Amino acid sequence: MDPVQQQIDDLVKHNEVLLFMKGNANFPMCGFSGRAIQLLKASGVDMKSLKTINVLDEPEIRQGIKTYSNWPTIPQLYIKGEFIGGSDIMTEMFESGELKQLLQA
Repeated sequence: MDPVQQQIDDLVKHNEVLLFMKGNANFPMCGFSGRAIQLLKASGVDMKSLKTINVLDEPEIRQGIKTYSNWPTIPQLYIKGEFIGGSDIMTEMFESGELKQLLQA
């Protein structure tokens, strides 16, 4: 495993709620990342347990996460080491109540 993939793997495995995004929780830099943060907050995520990685600051992570997850877009949400998806999937899961259940489990 190359160093970037190892770094991503460590982040995924050691953070309960991890969002790879453009910007950060306080200042999202794209609409999809902003939506992801809104959905997490509306689902009751503990903001202290939420780790965000700004892919705009780390181009190697920005490309590497797409390879790691085999998912082409940012943001990407991981909960307890499991890839959940991007903002579209998060929206569907929020509407069904599944996102809140996952975060509370």
